[in-house]
Amino acid sequence: MSDRESDIRVPPATGDDGGGEVRYLSQSDLSVPTHQIVAPDGSYDAEAIPDLDDGELLDLYRWMVTDRVFSRRMVNIQRRGELGTFGSTRGQEASIIGSAFTLRPEDWLYVGRAWTPMFMRGASMTDMILFWRGIEEGQEAFAKHNSQIAISIGSHLPLVAGIAWGMHLDDADAVATAYLGDGATSTGAAHEGINLAGSLGLPALFFCQNNGYAISMPYGKQSGANTIAQKALAYGIDAIRVDGQDVLAVYDAVQSARERVKDGEPVFVESVTYRLDAHTTSDDPTRYREDEEVEHWEAHDPIERYREFLKSEGLWSEIDHDAIVEEIDAEFDEALAAANEMEERAVSEMFAHLYDELPPELARQLAEFEELLERRPEMYDYIEQRPKG
Repeated sequence: MSDRESDIRVPPATGDDGGGEVRYLSQSDLSVPTHQIVAPDGSYDAEAIPDLDDGELLDLYRWMVTDRVFSRRMVNIQRRGELGTFGSTRGQEASIIGSAFTLRPEDWLYVGRAWTPMFMRGASMTDMILFWRGIEEGQEAFAKHNSQIAISIGSHLPLVAGIAWGMHLDDADAVATAYLGDGATSTGAAHEGINLAGSLGLPALFFCQNNGYAISMPYGKQSGANTIAQKALAYGIDAIRVDGQDVLAVYDAVQSARERVKDGEPVFVESVTYRLDAHTTSDDPTRYREDEEVEHWEAHDPIERYREFLKSEGLWSEIDHDAIVEEIDAEFDEALAAANEMEERAVSEMFAHLYDELPPELARQLAEFEELLERRPEMYDYIEQRPKG
């Protein structure tokens, strides 16, 4: 009988593991290494480079720049009043792109803070803008690419475990992936989702971006654990801790994890990174962190580190950074123009998107509401629309 199948494990009463004085199992007994390939100064062991061709190595850089430009442009239009809020990913590009580069179209992806992976899977910037304007069509479009965004912290982890369970029952050659932050690991939903995956041996990959803060709460005050990775062991699954500022190390770690997950061995990856911008555009990080801390991480920019690697490999001459930025800016301009063509929402849409057929009670409420607006059109003055949505 395997360990997974056994119901009761009786500890030995004698020998080295029993009797004598009480002994504690503590964090000091556990060594948690951090996987790294390219050091902050740009040095690296050539033998450790993942098996990627030159084109793929260049693609990693382009996607990292895409992630940064998209964050910059979204923050800009939010400041102009064209979005309600937005969560920038500046500083986390290596963590986000290195992990997403390993995934396949058939894999399911639920993200907390990672937007570019959806572009990598075929979703459009227009749909992403619509999503952040609160327009349902954006989320609907993501589903066509096996992707969804979870705004409420940790809520998607049981869903990912459930999807993985379905994959397991169907013997699917794919994985279900959850992107989460350090804050999500403090939620009950994270416990439920990760525990279920570990209990049943599901093809679930949990990719945790430890970006230092759960909104304003630093990790050191959020948990007594030295690392997040070590928590996975309590759920009976293996873990990897990786330098999230090193795109090649992240790719290497998650690629290895995905292969194991496909075989029904869930894996938890802790990617140690840092969000340089505010938690969202409605947050003021100066209230809870010092400028010196941010400047320290600015000096460890993941894009700059990868640029040094490309120079050492003789690939930097293949890149026109300014042209890439101009191309992404142009793509964003086109996407924003398309999003701006979206008409303001009708009142009836408050009742849509939940049921295939509207239940009688909601149908009655909708008819009553529409009759009120027809009878008293001045009521429209009290209906507030989000910008372009």
